[in-house]
Amino acid sequence: MTAAPRLLLPDVPSLVAGFGRAVLLSPDGEIETLSAGAAAARLRGTAPLLVHAPATARRLGLPGFDNAHDLLELFAFCRPAEPCAPTPRGLALALDLPQPRDEEAAAALLTEIATHLLRHLADTRELARNRDAAGLAARMGETGWAWAPSVLAALGDPKAKPDARAYKVWRRLPEWEDNAPPPPAASFPVEPSEARRRLAEILGPGAEQRPQQADYASAAAAAFAPRAHPGAPALVLAEAGTGTGKTLGYVAPASLWAEKNGAPVWISTYTRNLQRQIDQETARLFPDPEERRRRVVLRKGRENYLCLLNLDDLTAAGPPPYLAIALGLVARWALATRDGDLMGGDFPGWIGELFGPGAVLPLADRRGECIHSACPHYKACFVEHSIRRAKGAQIVIANHALVMVQAALGGGEDGAPLRLVFDEGHHLFDAADSAFSADLTGAEMAELRRWLLGAEGGRSRARGLRRRAEELIGDRPDLNAPLDAALTAARALPVPGWPSRLAGDPRANPDETPNAAEAFLRATREQVLARTQEARDAGLYDSECDLFPVSEALPGAAEALARALARLEEPLKSLRDRLAARLEEEAEELEVGDRIRLEAACRSLERRALMPIQAWQGMLATLQGDPPEPGARPTFVDWLSLERRGGTDTDAGMHRHHLDPTEPFARAVAAPAHGVLITSATLRDEAEAEDDDPEATWREAEARTGAIHLPNPAIRAAVPSPFDYAARTRCLVVTDVGRDNPGQIAAAFQALFLAAGGGGLGLFTAIRRLREVHTRIAGPLEEAGIPLYAQHVDAMDNATLVDVFRAEEHACLLGTDAMRDGVDVPGNSLRLLVFDRVPWQRPTILHRERRLHLSGGRPKDYDDRVARHRLRQAFGRLIRRADDKGVFVMLDARCPSRLLAGLPSGVLIRRLGLAQAVRETRDFLAEP
Repeated sequence: MTAAPRLLLPDVPSLVAGFGRAVLLSPDGEIETLSAGAAAARLRGTAPLLVHAPATARRLGLPGFDNAHDLLELFAFCRPAEPCAPTPRGLALALDLPQPRDEEAAAALLTEIATHLLRHLADTRELARNRDAAGLAARMGETGWAWAPSVLAALGDPKAKPDARAYKVWRRLPEWEDNAPPPPAASFPVEPSEARRRLAEILGPGAEQRPQQADYASAAAAAFAPRAHPGAPALVLAEAGTGTGKTLGYVAPASLWAEKNGAPVWISTYTRNLQRQIDQETARLFPDPEERRRRVVLRKGRENYLCLLNLDDLTAAGPPPYLAIALGLVARWALATRDGDLMGGDFPGWIGELFGPGAVLPLADRRGECIHSACPHYKACFVEHSIRRAKGAQIVIANHALVMVQAALGGGEDGAPLRLVFDEGHHLFDAADSAFSADLTGAEMAELRRWLLGAEGGRSRARGLRRRAEELIGDRPDLNAPLDAALTAARALPVPGWPSRLAGDPRANPDETPNAAEAFLRATREQVLARTQEARDAGLYDSECDLFPVSEALPGAAEALARALARLEEPLKSLRDRLAARLEEEAEELEVGDRIRLEAACRSLERRALMPIQAWQGMLATLQGDPPEPGARPTFVDWLSLERRGGTDTDAGMHRHHLDPTEPFARAVAAPAHGVLITSATLRDEAEAEDDDPEATWREAEARTGAIHLPNPAIRAAVPSPFDYAARTRCLVVTDVGRDNPGQIAAAFQALFLAAGGGGLGLFTAIRRLREVHTRIAGPLEEAGIPLYAQHVDAMDNATLVDVFRAEEHACLLGTDAMRDGVDVPGNSLRLLVFDRVPWQRPTILHRERRLHLSGGRPKDYDDRVARHRLRQAFGRLIRRADDKGVFVMLDARCPSRLLAGLPSGVLIRRLGLAQAVRETRDFLAEP
């Protein structure tokens, strides 16, 4: 029987760390600032109250904390699936508490945060999700969780017994139910006036009047007109300058069309972070959370969701002690999450940093091992829930990768969308390039072998095809024979440990004869090395070469591999066909679950094995044909590559990309739809505008988005930004910093970040330079009270890093491409943006062919266009609302003026030395 809840706060010091120093608040209320060494001595043997133990230890230069009362862990337990930036200020924001002004105030706030969280748990202890909370906390306490006594006291059950069953969250999760297939969608249009009215309803009566947004919604409505001919969707290209409010501008007609016609509109964007932003915007349309959950569904690939079977595997005999705390927090989250999304959804992205990526990554199905209805948790599966919810939703928010991969696979589990909105449409070329390409590499072939044969030694829990299909195949000879043949043939694929044998070193295994796949990889490696230009660091980095002319060894190796793949393909096809035949031959005897299993097995065989094999065979056949004529325009670009890390070979193989990937995009994705809206703030390149040809910028936009491959001409619309860039921004090109001098680059970043007082986003074109700069400037910035975070350094995902950056007004953030696009940080938290150098496209064979054949005879213009788009996208991060102001700095003196011509009209551009740039940055940002 539970007792009355009570607050039991730990009797430990509160700790907030700066760089090399610490602020300590004793339980008696005495506050002091100590050096890192003195703080470490004082804390020895205690479990301090803090926020983000790994980051705190890193700032103090300590190896870590053996134990601590980390408020992030308490937050994740008490308020699961709620957003929170992992800093004292972020916790205060999440809990609506006063913001700490400095480290002393933050230290004083920690006890109040703990009190707030424990009181919340006590007040909500009767909720269904807390039914197993006491047993779970006690089990976590057994393995050293510092918060267990406080949590048990708040739950009113201080003597609760540890209960490993609390990790089995599927017992408490709702099960989905199948509904009748939805009726066909109607074809009622959305008139421009209706779109304007819906937008006004969403914004509410007191909203700021934004004529550009209403104009945009009106133009977007044309994408929801009835389709007149098969394969000819209503097509709209709409450019909306930053600040237009394009998300709600297209949500207005999209939601109206979905209501009128009884089918969902799919909104696709480029990154998971942008999916989350769009989802947050839909709260204006559906303020009630439950209604929003029904009407708006996020869809991602299976690898993003918590796999309950993987969680079951990890906790079947009780969770391992080293994972008990992390998996306990995952279990708490699983009972509260909206959709089970581990990657960029409502899962705390900082859990991976607190406990290591091994605590989270194994929980997702990252290797395509889903056994669908054969899974004992199938009815509670988060992915299956989202697929079924999407069929009855009004708005489905997906990403370009999912939409295109499903189209490339011939349609997905969600069906083909009738109406598509592609936000961040300037990324369609890159997304299609990834989706419609093929890689015949060691890693890809080894992954197929693992999918077929399962784990071959080691600690992997991978299930092979026999294990996944055993219930369907049983002891039937007609099914076991092709399965046996396929698994035997799969041994021609790379054997575990294959990277160590790439060089063909006989010392690795003197008696080893390479199988067909490894022989092909060796021949590939030899050709790459023979054709690669000798350089000082040639042995350290990746290399590539043209496919033709081929070396002497490659055609024979390719032919042998093609024969091996054919021996694998034949029994897999037979197995697929015989499983499919059961659906017809045993239609009357099959249970619904068995039918679903059979359909899923056939689909998996097709997508995970047969489709890649067929693509590989087509690539290998190219090696047996005549070489192309020099300069001829190809349909595909083929090349060979060798990947290295630290001077060690890690992969090799052949690659195939469409010269113009928007062709398969138009054919497989856009043409089957009834209406398509492609939108972005940067669809066109204004620097290419010609006085005698005003349509040139639109034609280039149509080429990059695939619109030129569709039969109907696109309706074009452009709505300018309402922002005053001339008054609110400055662009500075620094002329006296050596772009190849790491010390000068780091010094420039440090001086500029200090001048701005934080709020700086540093963008790099190479991860190596980012890490080098971070190492040099993190300490000095932290000493000045400016926390520095970095992609590829901090273990948090990008969305969490952006959340921290947004919450910490004086923090700075370093990143690469993913931070250049789609980062929405309005206000003073982002007031300075610094590029380390011009973001030219990397010179590769693929880039060379596109530069030659897709540039209209002007290769240099092609390079300029790519760089201008990247700079303009980055510049768009600075000003997110009318009262923002910011400085854009380029540290590359070689930056041509023609590239900066793509920035918004009116931006003042100046070239000056670093000292003057630092003064101008400080003075401009200090102006009221």
